[in-house]
Amino acid sequence: MIRVGLTGGIGSGKSTVAQVFEVLGIPVFYADDEAKKILNEDEELKEQIVKNFGGESYVDGKLNRSYIASIVFNDKAKLEILNSLTHPATLKRGEEWMNKQNTPYAIHEAALVFEANVKERLDYVIGVFSLEELRIKRVMERDGITRDEVMKRIKRQMNEDEKMKLCDFVLINDEQQLLLPQVLKLHEQLLKSKKF
Repeated sequence: MIRVGLTGGIGSGKSTVAQVFEVLGIPVFYADDEAKKILNEDEELKEQIVKNFGGESYVDGKLNRSYIASIVFNDKAKLEILNSLTHPATLKRGEEWMNKQNTPYAIHEAALVFEANVKERLDYVIGVFSLEELRIKRVMERDGITRDEVMKRIKRQMNEDEKMKLCDFVLINDEQQLLLPQVLKLHEQLLKSKKF
């Protein structure tokens, strides 16, 4: 089975693309969703989060996401600590999930495919590209946050142009070109593809 990564910056539309692949019958592992589950379920990890971020990290046993976000998006060192705690567990769960799939290809959707070394476990990576202004607008509307808050998050991610250069395929999600035909064409290519 071919292992495919799907990535893009915040607000690029990678979740929308992932959902289209699911409609086409391709299983998708959503790394961010799994990381959230792990942060709420793994007792050892919860202890490490509290140790590094304080008792306010959890409210009624659930991760206090807004509290953690207020810390990590303002302190690069704290973001690195959070990533060092969550990435290994999420990678492990992604690998276990991938090994259970039996379709021609399966997708590992993650914002940090390159940053978290997920790429090493993949055959191809699809990038979803959107212009920064469009991404900012989408995230402000989606998350109900300010432009400054979105910019802080963007600045913590890999440069979008650099990320796209590392991808094997790039889908353009600029609201000018239709996204669905691009995904369908790529789906056909992947069905015919062989591992390299």
